[in-house]
Amino acid sequence: MFDYFANPSRFMRIANRLLLPLVALSVITGTIGLYLGLFVAPADYQQGDTVRIIYIHVPSAWLALFGYVGLGLCGLFYVVWRHPLADIAARAIAPVGAVFAFLTLVTGALWGKPMWGAWWVWDARLTSMLILFFFYLGFIALANGFDRAERGSRPAALLALVGMINVPIVKFSVDWWNTLHQPASLLRSGGPAIDSSMLTPLVLMLIAAHAYFAILVILRMRALLTERRLAALMLRPGGD
Repeated sequence: MFDYFANPSRFMRIANRLLLPLVALSVITGTIGLYLGLFVAPADYQQGDTVRIIYIHVPSAWLALFGYVGLGLCGLFYVVWRHPLADIAARAIAPVGAVFAFLTLVTGALWGKPMWGAWWVWDARLTSMLILFFFYLGFIALANGFDRAERGSRPAALLALVGMINVPIVKFSVDWWNTLHQPASLLRSGGPAIDSSMLTPLVLMLIAAHAYFAILVILRMRALLTERRLAALMLRPGGD
């Protein structure tokens, strides 16, 4: 199965077929989710309208973690099998995941100021998310820090694998330590602890964000594959 999808041409044919459905899914669910979240869902009885940041903050946090898991898996596939598509996918994922991690930190600060009275606190969740952001930046710097792109692939892949240690720390930090963040409200035993009026737009925004993430990764992979093909053609005899 892996060998089948690891063929760059075959993978991109499949990915390109998915682009239009993903765009439609992201636009439809995002539009409905934003409308419900901003204009229909009630304000929180404690946080007021500030709680509406949740519809950007939570999807961003999920995608930052989801993206890094994908980055780590690509790093594993590259280290073990040395397949160039895994390297391409990792290079495509890293900047997108870094943006979502940055959005998580920014929206968290905007949410934290009225709730905690400070833009930043050294809370376990916040600190581990900041470390995750730095791992993203470290991967990007290593992958692109050599005169030849392929020379940075292995050290970047190894860094991605090391950073996987931080993923469960981000996820379970609210359970392992006494933090200012509330415990998990969606993925928890006993079901979500959010009222359906707020849960529905949040789920729609999560779907839209995941689809948007996939779109960006596919577009970046397509661009990177094109760059490598052009570079290979230039290296051929007579390629000018």
